[in-house]
Amino acid sequence: MATNFKLTARARTLSLREVFTMGEDKAYDLFRQLRWPETDGAAVCPKCGHDKAYEITTRRKFKCKACHHQFSVTSGTIFASRKLSFTDILAAIAIIVDAAKGVSAMQLSRDLDVQHKTAWILAHKLREAMASETASHTLSGVVEVDGAYFGGHVKPANKKTDRKDRRLSENQTGKRRVVVVARQRQGRTLPFVHEHESDGVETVSKVIDNGSTVHADEASHWDALHATFPTLRINHSEAFSLNGVCTNQAESYFSRLRRMVRGQHHHVSARYLAAYAQHAAWMEDHREMDNAAMAKRVIGLAMGHSVSRNWKGYWQRTKV
Repeated sequence: MATNFKLTARARTLSLREVFTMGEDKAYDLFRQLRWPETDGAAVCPKCGHDKAYEITTRRKFKCKACHHQFSVTSGTIFASRKLSFTDILAAIAIIVDAAKGVSAMQLSRDLDVQHKTAWILAHKLREAMASETASHTLSGVVEVDGAYFGGHVKPANKKTDRKDRRLSENQTGKRRVVVVARQRQGRTLPFVHEHESDGVETVSKVIDNGSTVHADEASHWDALHATFPTLRINHSEAFSLNGVCTNQAESYFSRLRRMVRGQHHHVSARYLAAYAQHAAWMEDHREMDNAAMAKRVIGLAMGHSVSRNWKGYWQRTKV
């Protein structure tokens, strides 16, 4: 039987020991190369685009020769105004990409010896960078669609006589949300968060290319897909897969997300569920990539991402 890729040496190409022994200078050089790959790490002014700059080595800053604008390697990126060292950021990324089912902010804060809120914000910034990779992506070929509900748990009363039917809407918290996913076989995974699964029909229709074949379960709201796409249905009360029709790839994604939410984060509010859903989708799509390549990919996405409007100044309740 073939060995799972994650268990082979080819998957382990980066370790925390290597991160902390490489030193701050090498970590800084790595961020430079991934910020400006077209010039092999040579600074390019983010203001005017000029590729010639003076290097202020004492402060790790640059001054553009054309417009005299001063900038750093993280200026204008999701890491703008960072306080952590490049080694700590690289270590955080290595920890996150190694955690197949996510890592809690509490654990990350202890590993990095930083405050919980620092680790929490950093993790969310990285999730935003991951999500940007598929911001305008569409799916084609065979696409599986499905939905799963998260959150809104209602704890039953102690005495049986005091317990209520938690299936009724009047006895629910209103915080329960559904993650609707569209997943292309041998392709990308696109999750969306809605209040009801039926709300996701229109959303997934917009990200699936014409001519694609859709696989869905027997839920009645997916009937609307037949008008736009060749749609095949699977009745899960009879079989999970039948004649090649299934939603197993979508269920595989939900398996990872459920373990992430229940096993690591324990509670995810509806406000941030989309970020965790996108994180799980990114991890699922890159599961066959070695961890050094995954870390470099995340750094590249973060360095190519603009300043976060959601997370910069979050604790001060300010927006960019």
